[in-house]
Amino acid sequence: MARKHPPWLLRLAMNLWPPYLGAGIRVRRIADDFREILVEMPLRLRNRGYFGTHFGGSLYAMTDPFFALMVLHNLPGDYLVWDKAASIEFLAPGRSRMRARFVLADEDLERIVRMTASGDKHLHLFNVDVVDDEGLVVARVEKIVYVRRKRNTS
Repeated sequence: MARKHPPWLLRLAMNLWPPYLGAGIRVRRIADDFREILVEMPLRLRNRGYFGTHFGGSLYAMTDPFFALMVLHNLPGDYLVWDKAASIEFLAPGRSRMRARFVLADEDLERIVRMTASGDKHLHLFNVDVVDDEGLVVARVEKIVYVRRKRNTS
């Protein structure tokens, strides 16, 4: 069972997590209600690819767990939540600081609760853009999050 941690502790832990620390990925903000998260990554030697731009794996990594975490922290404890699938489309070379802003809308949560009310699984599609300092979309990421109410095992 996943533990739910306060935003400040999760932010600290993620910023010290070796894959994020090594790539220079920083979680700048987690809203108190886990409905918005801001992540940044500057261009550095350790996250630069062969062509001198952001390495695609680092661009994806900066988007990896956030929608699942946001859903987990906004549902009661009787739900199972995890990442099911993802895709990334690279639209432009990243040459400056990258940012991704994750937002969990009321409509998303309402649909998840409605679709899982009878115990069925729900695969929810989320999208996030990775943008540079000038607001240019460098990559578009789709995440599919699996959500289901836990089965009564008693």
